Amino acid sequence: MKITALIARILLGIVFVVFGLNGFLHFILAPMPTGLAGQFVTVLFASHYTWVIFGVQLLGGVLLLVGRYVVLALVLLGAVIVNILTFHILMAPAGLPLALVVTVLWAILAVRNKQHLAGIFVPHGE
Repeated sequence: MKITALIARILLGIVFVVFGLNGFLHFILAPMPTGLAGQFVTVLFASHYTWVIFGVQLLGGVLLLVGRYVVLALVLLGAVIVNILTFHILMAPAGLPLALVVTVLWAILAVRNKQHLAGIFVPHGE
């Protein structure tokens, strides 16, 4: 499990560093989605909301690659992954396979770090 978690951490880190950097540098050119997904993406870019999203992706990816504050990276990226999954399930199903791979990699790391994540499941914040 230790080797699996290491591979998952590195792969997940690479994915989020690449896509986080792409949000700022635009080196991966993808066609604009059509329909509701296109409208949604247009609003995200026009409002500069994507800067926050790509910044969190980049930060989380770097933390995973460096191997420091992995649990913080998992919490940050968990929120991003929920939004990625929701987007692809509801508006752009073509991207769902990659979203599911990212989710599985995140889950492997979450299981490996479950003792550190257990504290966020305290019902009253005590």
